Amino acid sequence: MPFNYTLDFHTVDFRQHPELYRVGRGEQGVLLVQPYKGEILPFWRFKDAAAATESSETIYGLFEAYLKAGDFVGADMARKFIQMGFTRARRYANHRGGKKYDGPVPDDKKGQSGAHGRAELPRTAHPDVDKVEAAAIFKRKWDEAKVHPEYLRQKEAFLEKYGK
Repeated sequence: MPFNYTLDFHTVDFRQHPELYRVGRGEQGVLLVQPYKGEILPFWRFKDAAAATESSETIYGLFEAYLKAGDFVGADMARKFIQMGFTRARRYANHRGGKKYDGPVPDDKKGQSGAHGRAELPRTAHPDVDKVEAAAIFKRKWDEAKVHPEYLRQKEAFLEKYGK
């Protein structure tokens, strides 16, 4: 099932109500789903290789802790933050200042990812090497997380119980 952006994310506790969570696609909901956003976001950094290494290892540790606790939603959110470390570092490597699309996000699309009809701005001729390395660090952790056997087992069980 697609990610449900109509929920009141200010009041829903997804640890108490995992049935409301949807895996969605990619990073959908990563900056909305509480209490996980509040638990993971303080560790999310991608400014350079050192920050990305510390951040990705810390968040991967949270990912494993959520799995150990049987908390698939937390594990999936940690996976999304790791994925977002990769995508944001690549964005900042390719687009100075991190602005990828021309113009503002349409009001009815705020909180959702995508171009939403906006043109992509030109990429820099010389990608930021610190951000390229930070992206590679997060990519390795993301690749590890998305094939983790316990993550895959819990994901299958979650989708079976709450729907695709």
